[in-house]
Amino acid sequence: MPPFTVLHVCMGNICRSPMAERLLALAVRERLARRGEDPALAEELLHSHSAGTGGWHAGEEMNPPAARQVIGRGGAVEGFAARKLRSDHIDAADLVLTATADQQEYVVALRPDAAARTFVLGEFGRLLAAVDVAALPAAEATPQGVYARGVALVAAAHDNRLGASVLPTDDLDDPWGRGDQCFSRVADEIEETVHPLAAALLP
Repeated sequence: MPPFTVLHVCMGNICRSPMAERLLALAVRERLARRGEDPALAEELLHSHSAGTGGWHAGEEMNPPAARQVIGRGGAVEGFAARKLRSDHIDAADLVLTATADQQEYVVALRPDAAARTFVLGEFGRLLAAVDVAALPAAEATPQGVYARGVALVAAAHDNRLGASVLPTDDLDDPWGRGDQCFSRVADEIEETVHPLAAALLP
């Protein structure tokens, strides 16, 4: 059911997955503005949220270098609080994007029925490029339209990966404890997937 829900997963939920959460939300707002639609509609069309496989940082704000990347790219960090991944988060997601293949395996072990909608972030970006977007449901800036197009997009990406393997380069490096340059590179890699995703949902 709408809105189309994307769950981002990393280890501690203070660096990679929060950046992905907020940068996807930003990309959707930017697509709406480009279409001449009200960017405030974004939250009705897509729910982007995140969690960590570990709960060590539960309740904490985004790591400062990660927050700097989001703010510097035009996004918002207000209201974020880290949390530990729960089964119901996975159950409610139409698409699960993990930072690494290990985290993908963790999600699928927790909820085997989510395998077809769980991808490593970089893997999903590669598969997305091969999807025939013309075959997807019509693009409409409505909750029902984005949901239908998103679910079909995930199914097409899953079909494209059958028989293929995740690549080591699909993983996002963990920037925890490293400098702004590392965080910037990881944020760039996140955008390489979330920008095409937003564009496919709202061309």
